[in-house]
Amino acid sequence: MIEAHRKKSVLRQQRTNRFEQRLADYSIVLRRGRPEILQVNVGKLCNLTCVHCHVNAGPKRKEIISRETIDRIIYWLAKAEIPTVDLTGGAPEMIPDFRYFIEQMKSLQPRRHIIDRCNLTILLERGYEHLAQFLATNKVEIIASMPCYTPENVNAQRGEGVFEGSIAALQLLNSVGYGTDPDRPLHLVYNPVGAFLPGPQAELEADYKREFKKHFGIVFNKLYSITNLPIGRFASYLRRNNKLDEYMELLVQAFNPATIDGLMCRNTISVGWRGDVYDCDFNQQLGMQWNNGARVFLWDVDPANTENRPIMTGNHCFGCTAGAGSSCGGAIV
Repeated sequence: MIEAHRKKSVLRQQRTNRFEQRLADYSIVLRRGRPEILQVNVGKLCNLTCVHCHVNAGPKRKEIISRETIDRIIYWLAKAEIPTVDLTGGAPEMIPDFRYFIEQMKSLQPRRHIIDRCNLTILLERGYEHLAQFLATNKVEIIASMPCYTPENVNAQRGEGVFEGSIAALQLLNSVGYGTDPDRPLHLVYNPVGAFLPGPQAELEADYKREFKKHFGIVFNKLYSITNLPIGRFASYLRRNNKLDEYMELLVQAFNPATIDGLMCRNTISVGWRGDVYDCDFNQQLGMQWNNGARVFLWDVDPANTENRPIMTGNHCFGCTAGAGSSCGGAIV
């Protein structure tokens, strides 16, 4: 039943794919390049329920990666020449084997760079008090969600009290070397709080650094601006406010062909909590798996045979190609 639903979702995307037509208008063929990042979505469990979440994550979600799946990913990674592993969720830190996963990756040769996509507030939750020091000890890069530098906007998007908790968590991270030690980079992520595109990334970064330093004594390395894609909980928010069509048209009209080379789907392999393989985390949430929806697991993929594969697209892809573009590393151009 689930497999049939997945295939129907893929077919629906293909039938109405304006994005593919726009690529054809520019004579662009979108294919995968050399894989540089393995992004693993370890599950949908999270201590927050954010309005913009494309994963629909929350405290009651049961989808969590198993140790068996972790071991199979590690075994595959040991044979692959992929230098970076990017852990996302949900709140990745909440899975029972989070520390085990990182320790296993740290044991690989050659060494892998590890990224933790952190919502910050989890670092203050009961049972996670020593997590910041664990991440610092293992030199895990942190990319943290921080949609604004004012409490009103952050709390409206992520929940009451989240801004204050995030500030306390950032101060904690600074105290263990994040943001100042080159081996412990700390980057923040800005998401618009409504149905509009993010402003210029460099200007936003300057504003964030000024305000955080002035009011809270917080330092960080970079700010990444990421466009909210019209899927998951954010799509539901847009529908409730009768803005889905308007927002979709905004993305379509802002299509920028200069963003294509820098799209994350070109150098990132996305893996779900069960080990399924996708072109990106957004495709993952839509069930748009490799091989036109046929289920493919990472351990069945030849690491040496991932380049030049066609990339599955849909209308949501306009979100990554609008304006300055959007990737897991922020603006593209």
